[in-house]
Amino acid sequence: LAELVQGLNSTDPDVKEKATAEAEKRLHDQENSKEEESKTVMDRTVINTQASDVANAEAVNADGFLAILEKDAKERAKRRKRNEHLANALKEKGNDAFRKGDYVTAIQRYTEGLEKLKDKKELYTNRAQAYLKMQEYEKAISDCEWALKCNEKCIKAYFLMGKAHLALTHFSKSRQCYEKILEINPQKESLFKDCMNEVNLEEKRMKDEERAMKEVESGKLAALSIKELLQKLDRPDQNILYYTGGIRILTGAIKDCTEQTLFRTNNGFSILKDNEVVRGGFCAERKNAAEVDLSVSLLFLWQAVCTGNEENQRLLLTYPDVNAQLPKLLSSGVPEIQKQTLALISVYSENENGRRLLVRHQDLTKWLQILMMLVNSTDARASSAMNILSNLTEEERFKTQCRVMLSTSVLPSFTQLLTSAKLVNQAALARCIGIMGNLCADVVIRMQMAECKECWQACLKLVDECFDVSTPKYQDCLFAVLGLMMNLLLESNGIIQHFAVDLSGRCMSLLREKDGRIVTRAIGVLSRILPASLSAVEEAVKGGVVKKMIKFLKAGGQITSNYGIKTLSICTRSNRQAQEDLVKSDKKFSVLLKLLESENEMIVGNAAFCLGQCLAVPGAATSLLNSNVVMILLKHAGGDATRTSVQENAAIALGKLCVAEPRHIVQLRKLNGLAILNSSMKFVHST
Repeated sequence: LAELVQGLNSTDPDVKEKATAEAEKRLHDQENSKEEESKTVMDRTVINTQASDVANAEAVNADGFLAILEKDAKERAKRRKRNEHLANALKEKGNDAFRKGDYVTAIQRYTEGLEKLKDKKELYTNRAQAYLKMQEYEKAISDCEWALKCNEKCIKAYFLMGKAHLALTHFSKSRQCYEKILEINPQKESLFKDCMNEVNLEEKRMKDEERAMKEVESGKLAALSIKELLQKLDRPDQNILYYTGGIRILTGAIKDCTEQTLFRTNNGFSILKDNEVVRGGFCAERKNAAEVDLSVSLLFLWQAVCTGNEENQRLLLTYPDVNAQLPKLLSSGVPEIQKQTLALISVYSENENGRRLLVRHQDLTKWLQILMMLVNSTDARASSAMNILSNLTEEERFKTQCRVMLSTSVLPSFTQLLTSAKLVNQAALARCIGIMGNLCADVVIRMQMAECKECWQACLKLVDECFDVSTPKYQDCLFAVLGLMMNLLLESNGIIQHFAVDLSGRCMSLLREKDGRIVTRAIGVLSRILPASLSAVEEAVKGGVVKKMIKFLKAGGQITSNYGIKTLSICTRSNRQAQEDLVKSDKKFSVLLKLLESENEMIVGNAAFCLGQCLAVPGAATSLLNSNVVMILLKHAGGDATRTSVQENAAIALGKLCVAEPRHIVQLRKLNGLAILNSSMKFVHST
């Protein structure tokens, strides 16, 4: 019986088939035996006197069969565990070979692993990846299909299958694989977009090349001229002026996508790699006039062949000399070279795919500093550099790369620009400051900048100089630096505390500005710097900050009101003089009551907090007797605002109001608000 069970579980088809036949035969014989035992002869009853013995034997056989099955299951589990261990070891050996680029050995190890464990999907997907490297795309697809039989939601299998179909130009099937990834996991949208974009670009490249070949075959003059010009440029050992002239003629011949494609398919990009004269002139450290002309001509040519052509953009950046020279050309100090290098980089930075190519192929750690220093230029280079920087900041990987040299190189250059604000291109400087402010969205960058003492000093210097320079461009710089400081003040550190009094003092001075944008941001900085220092609060209160905030709150928009009421809440929280100033400046709390009706929860919460703080001033609660303050506070205390601070601050203010002036309880009773008051009193006691 044990041999029969083993035969039924065998992986050998012949053994399994023989065991199945034997089992069927035994079952048939058993049925015949039962029929014989139950037969009766006419007029004669056959009594089985050994029935109890047979039943006992069957029970013993059944127990034995179950025991054998259990033993077999344990042995198979033990065998699988051993095979799984061996398969994992072989997988690691395969991975090691793959990392070394030995794909043949990797495939062998993965195959050996599958012989040990046929349902291990990782071995199929890993082998598929190796097959992709070997350009054996059909085998890769087959392995991915096997992986999906093991796990129908294996994202890696669909990803690799999509790659294999793309290599075979099965564009529709490739897209279907990537759509499956998004269907399985919607959070893979970024991967899905990248993959679909790759398919679209490859399909476009093929169609462009097919169209270009048809034009060549039809004998079109423009198509033939590209090929002829490239052949002439391929002549070795000519004078540098020969190549410069030829490149300019070639640039003029490139009009549309067809010429761009022919340039690529006729190895136009190899001119830099294969021609020693061209390569030497382009890569020269100190270029003479002829080498400058050659470099500018190449940059014009690459602009012509790469504009709107993503395949050409990709191919250009695969050349090491181009990658190495771009940052050098940007910092060359030769205006025309810088101008055309910026124009070429703009071709990339203006679209998402181009930016990703730059981030992938270029070491951008130095680019922020290089482009930033072009703010010193008085011509279009400064604007172009800022356009590129602004576009690059949309890429998270660029921000990550910016962290590397921020403290050592970027911040010293940036502070130098801020302290030289009167001398540089102020329109570009304003944009540069704004870009640095945007980079502060990255927590690591923001922390580094907020801890830079020289950066804060430079910001203060720029603010100080605004009182001497009042041109519109300088006002833009001031507006930008206030925004930068607001972002930096999301951090809290000792440097910020050190500069708190100086910063709040400068902002108090800026409240006299006629430019409403400047005033709003100055209030914003106040609302974020005052919590850092009690001394700063005291100085601001002495400078009349409360009266000024009430003035702006009467006329300001929502942003100004948001910053203004927050500033008041900070001052009234810890300063008795501020509380008294608010009671004097805001007669019968008309401004605060108006703010309590706002739809902005942050404004309402801070207004309720201010009111609660000021009710400690004698006579403040009494001045509200004929107002609808109880109803307003009750509405917010029992409301369903998203911010719980709104209910809490309103409840506390309501409790303080009734304690300070018991006559408000009469109105509270009319509004059936005593239950809410009881809740509010708990908050009062807890505070």
